[in-house]
Amino acid sequence: MVMGLGPLLLVFMMGLGLTLPTLAQNNYRYELFLTQHCDANPSGRDKKYCESMMAKRGMTTPCKDRNTFIHASKKEIKAVCEDKNGTPYNGGLRKSKTPFQVTICKHTGGSPRPPCYYKATSGSRDIVIACENGLPVHFDESFYRP
Repeated sequence: MVMGLGPLLLVFMMGLGLTLPTLAQNNYRYELFLTQHCDANPSGRDKKYCESMMAKRGMTTPCKDRNTFIHASKKEIKAVCEDKNGTPYNGGLRKSKTPFQVTICKHTGGSPRPPCYYKATSGSRDIVIACENGLPVHFDESFYRP
């Protein structure tokens, strides 16, 4: 009986070895998504907010051209990856069923090196994201509800 468990244990360990790096990569992509796009409690939503947040979140070397901050909790954003607040959209993406408060920061031009200057646009929009294993990993777009 012990001899029979050896190959099974080996297969299990090999499968685990292949699964863990994938899960770690997904977790990294989720954390990066949160860093770049999640701000549940914004302090203002104007150009100063954009310039401060873009620098704090490491998106100013070089100046990122455009970024959207979603003003919701992690749980609320994750719900778009599920049927609770999301629907399939455009081949593999998820669209929110309800709008989110967002701030879009757009680089105003000039040098791609700091200091970076941004214009802010705030509003309530549907969001479109990519999800892996139930976690948001990519922000695709946002738009006003027709």
